[in-house]
Amino acid sequence: MIAAAVQMNAGPDFDRNVELAFALVAEACRQGARIVALPENFSFLRTDSRVPLSAHELESQFVQRLRRLAADLNIYLLAGSFHERVAGREKLFNTSLLIGPTGELLGVYRKIHLFDISLPGGPRFQESARFEPGADFVTCATADGSFGLSICYDLRFPELYRALAGQGAQVLFIPSAFTTATGREHWEVLVRCRAIENLCYVIAPALVGDPSPKIHNYGHSLIVDPWGKVLASAGDMDQGCILAELDLETLHSRREQLPALRHRRISIESLK
Repeated sequence: MIAAAVQMNAGPDFDRNVELAFALVAEACRQGARIVALPENFSFLRTDSRVPLSAHELESQFVQRLRRLAADLNIYLLAGSFHERVAGREKLFNTSLLIGPTGELLGVYRKIHLFDISLPGGPRFQESARFEPGADFVTCATADGSFGLSICYDLRFPELYRALAGQGAQVLFIPSAFTTATGREHWEVLVRCRAIENLCYVIAPALVGDPSPKIHNYGHSLIVDPWGKVLASAGDMDQGCILAELDLETLHSRREQLPALRHRRISIESLK
């Protein structure tokens, strides 16, 4: 299968963001993609605390549009992440959806690790002020492979990905809005590590650009193979999509050559 990672610049204009995202997904399909992944916060990124948050329920018109898009294009669509409102909850979730080729909702993942950090000489982020963390690992087994879901800051917690691999994941999604301050040194290293450790393909679409003086998104979307080889990189590309072929026979071969997943002696449960 051909997979695509979309790189784009998002801000507080929901309609503009969605129009751009849909156009880039369609472009990836024209280039032959069967799997298309969008970045974290692709539909809305608040650049000013005075701007109201854009939040949607799973039954919303927005999610229905995403499902129709996947069905119309006959693709697996990873809706990187959006702000999900759940009835009875005070805070929102940062939620990623995997939608199948007939528009079915295959997986709903709510970001487990929230980005609460103060960067030296940089901005302070407090994701937990508006969001609550999810609690569930999510893998989606399909006729075309098994997919593991995660979002951005999750990248720094290898035990999550080991759990996903233990549940059978062959392709890991890491939609992100990585900061430039950390991205320069950490982004590619960590993405390749998650691929190597778990002998999985990794599709990591990312936001790019500076939508405000305090927000600097690194971009550099990646698709990496189970050996850690970068198959495609957006580099300094502004907006567009990158594509690469995913070959599960190659994945199985690599896992036979280096059976590290079978050699593991420490379970996730024993680390709790």
